[in-house]
Amino acid sequence: MNQPARSAPFDFEDFLATLPHKPGVYRMLGADDEVIYVGKAKSLRNRVTSYFRSVDGLPVKTRALVAAVQRLEITVTHTETEALLLENSLIKEHLPRFNILLRDDKSYPYIFVATGQPFPRLAFHRGARRNKGRYFGPYASASATRDTLNQLQKLFQVRQCEESFFRNRSRPCLQHQIGRCTAPCVGLVDEREYGEDIRHAIMFLEGRSELVVEELVSRMKQAAGALRYEIAARYRDQIANVRRVQERQYVSSGRGNIDVIAAMVRDGLGVVQVFMIRDGQNLGNKSYYPRHTAGADDAQVLSAFLPQFYLSGPSDRTIAADILVNAPISGVDALTQVLGERAGRKVTIQIPLRGERVRWLEMACNNAQLALTQQLGARSSARQRMESLCEALQLDETPSRIECFDISHTVGEATVASCVVFGEEGAIKSDYRRFNIRNVAAGDDYGAMRQALERRYTRVKREEAALPDVLLIDGGKGQLTQAEQVMTELQIESVTLVAVAKGPTRKAGLENLFVPGRAHPIRLQPDAMALLLIQSIRDEAHRFAITGHRTRRNQARRVSTLEQIPGVGEKRRQRLISEFGGLQGVARAGVEDLARVKGVSRTLAQLIYDSFRNGA
Repeated sequence: MNQPARSAPFDFEDFLATLPHKPGVYRMLGADDEVIYVGKAKSLRNRVTSYFRSVDGLPVKTRALVAAVQRLEITVTHTETEALLLENSLIKEHLPRFNILLRDDKSYPYIFVATGQPFPRLAFHRGARRNKGRYFGPYASASATRDTLNQLQKLFQVRQCEESFFRNRSRPCLQHQIGRCTAPCVGLVDEREYGEDIRHAIMFLEGRSELVVEELVSRMKQAAGALRYEIAARYRDQIANVRRVQERQYVSSGRGNIDVIAAMVRDGLGVVQVFMIRDGQNLGNKSYYPRHTAGADDAQVLSAFLPQFYLSGPSDRTIAADILVNAPISGVDALTQVLGERAGRKVTIQIPLRGERVRWLEMACNNAQLALTQQLGARSSARQRMESLCEALQLDETPSRIECFDISHTVGEATVASCVVFGEEGAIKSDYRRFNIRNVAAGDDYGAMRQALERRYTRVKREEAALPDVLLIDGGKGQLTQAEQVMTELQIESVTLVAVAKGPTRKAGLENLFVPGRAHPIRLQPDAMALLLIQSIRDEAHRFAITGHRTRRNQARRVSTLEQIPGVGEKRRQRLISEFGGLQGVARAGVEDLARVKGVSRTLAQLIYDSFRNGA
């Protein structure tokens, strides 16, 4: 039942007197009929009246809310559960500025195995799960998923390349060369052997790594018994690697699906830390920073977060059977009922008091405390600009690492490529790199960019260093194409590529951003925070490249061209420069003129003449 708003002025006393003692949702409206707060109640009269009985005793944030209210609207529901669902729908629709809001979040990533194929690949997957095969997850973040894929590639050497790449190989790729793939694309492993590797990878993802170890131990003993010591050594190393991963991944030997959620608020900033435990394995954690948390405590943030997280999030979000929290939740009975209906089984929300679960919650609280401390320290324009970039590029997650490449040369001379790295707190200068470009035609910016990217990310893959979330390329579509080809060759799929091209007048603020898969460039407003961030990173890459180029060019020019000619030593060089008034005079001189200089034969004069004409 909806009660329409009355004409101004709004009579709160009369309105409150008409409220029923029934469950429902109330909406507080401010100026211009803006919905500024949405709440639910078991008893509408008791809950709404509490705002207006003694305003002086209310928290500061609540007093500000009441002062801004121009009128109220209510919707009576049959049950508190219905009120919870309606409240979340209205919060998602109106985004009221006095509600604690969970920032919009994309679906969780999974690992997908297309088990119906002869040589299945392990793939990063996000979105609807429609393809035939096995899905493992959800993982708390893209980085946690990539870490697991990287571990699996090292442990079992199964492919992760795209089908188009796999079907068109004539020789093994880099992954085989660095021991990350058995190269089924060119027949270096048969379907049976590869199937065993896939089976072990699936067992590992299912949390049955102990059985994997048992099988590997058995094979190692068989190989050793057959005097095949090299194969036995490979099994030994594989067992050791699995054990190391177990030490990092396993939280408990028990099984079950558990979400561990801890909320903390300090200095008006709130953070919620979510850990996902699946079959005793820690699948990673993720930090959330709800908005409008000023004046709220841990319990209030948690009470607002949970319904939005599970009920308003992506449709493929799984609900764990047990949810561990660090503070009491208001309306917990209604929430567990709704979540149980969604999951199709019983769901519990509890604060653990003893045992292993207390340690899990302590882990989440410690991480929440750390994230909050870090966020407070870095709560500046840097974070806002990163978030702005996330929105501008429509990324799934706010980037935490950006790398940018630029090329610098003087008419093809002394070409240098730069790579600068930025994180959430600004430049990470210790990760900066320069590349002296060799064996590329003078002025070939595409070739120079390709060489720099290949050298950079081949080493990153080999050394298992951090990959960027966003890779900026100073240039247009041509440079972007080079970057795409390199990323495909190296099987790096998780990096967002962006080419930053100057506008027609090359004036700052008119840049075009080219992104793979988009027909038209992205053009941001000149004062957009995302564009300002891109400009600052691009300019830093340009500065770093120019500095390296000038250093290299000056070093080359300090070596006289004459010194590179066989037979011209220090004395002859000085005589030539003295006779012709400098290096340019020597370059313009003819053979006869050069031969007149003391100590220069006609043969040497011809060699000097030819050297300058051939660009030596």
